[in-house]
Amino acid sequence: MRFVAYRSDQGPRCGLVVDDKTIVDSSDGFAAAREKGLIEADAGDPIRVEDIIAGGNASLSNCQAILSAARNGDLADACVASGGVALLAPIPRPAKNVFCVGSNYRAHVTESSRAQAKEDKTPEYPVFFTKPPTAVIGPGDAIRLDPAVSDKMDYEVELGVVIGKPGRNIRAADAIQHIFGFTIVNDVTARDLQRRHGGQFLKGKGLDTCCPMGPAIVTIDEFPDLETPRISLSINGEPRQDSQIGNMIFPIARLLESLSEGLTLEPGDILATGTPSGVGYAMNPPNFLKDGDEITCEIEGIGQLTNVVQRVSSEVSAA
Repeated sequence: MRFVAYRSDQGPRCGLVVDDKTIVDSSDGFAAAREKGLIEADAGDPIRVEDIIAGGNASLSNCQAILSAARNGDLADACVASGGVALLAPIPRPAKNVFCVGSNYRAHVTESSRAQAKEDKTPEYPVFFTKPPTAVIGPGDAIRLDPAVSDKMDYEVELGVVIGKPGRNIRAADAIQHIFGFTIVNDVTARDLQRRHGGQFLKGKGLDTCCPMGPAIVTIDEFPDLETPRISLSINGEPRQDSQIGNMIFPIARLLESLSEGLTLEPGDILATGTPSGVGYAMNPPNFLKDGDEITCEIEGIGQLTNVVQRVSSEVSAA
């Protein structure tokens, strides 16, 4: 199954993707299916993707029944034309920071080492950092480019893992059981800030609009191949990054095992798993993002996430 979030007059809503043209609103779909006796009478009306994730297998079974009914034309009143709504990040405001991994594709380690004149060494353990919820934006939203803050903005396409089952000290052999699904994350990075603040990642990675996410969450049963799917990124149609997710140094199971050591992962948590080679700062000469650049991230089996860079002026804001 595929889940999206979209903007409505009532605020963010969760949609189940019926086909390329139609989504069924989860809350309306649950209510209509319950009236028709298609799901249990005590099933709630989930408004957010997080509500469905929290509902576990029972919630997913209900969603499957709703999708089947919608595809048969039985829930027309709960359906929405996907072309008529604005998609948000599938989880528009994560409850916690987005977990991220650095240096997780060998070719990216090599290009980064060369660009920074460092030893080309494969990390022994995963490198973790986070991006705050205020960085998250959805498909089509603008990435802010404020030259007064940073003039070295860069891009990084990444596979995002969405946690479904909570756990601490998760074993790698059991890690897959804790995954709800997958999405696309663009780990937009202010390279000058990343270097300026002692080499730690938070400041350079955490600016507003620096975590585009979407367009959907694809459940793990529809994305079982964690080796061959292609992961790529282009700028204004020019290919920049191109690899396979199986080229990670630390596979997803190992990442979840390491991240969860003494740290509880909860339903709805998101982990961005690192980027392949081809980033702008490692090019010769470096090629950073510019006003008007259109960035398209793509992962085979999930879809495309496109955002445009927009130059803005610094301003003091309470929002």
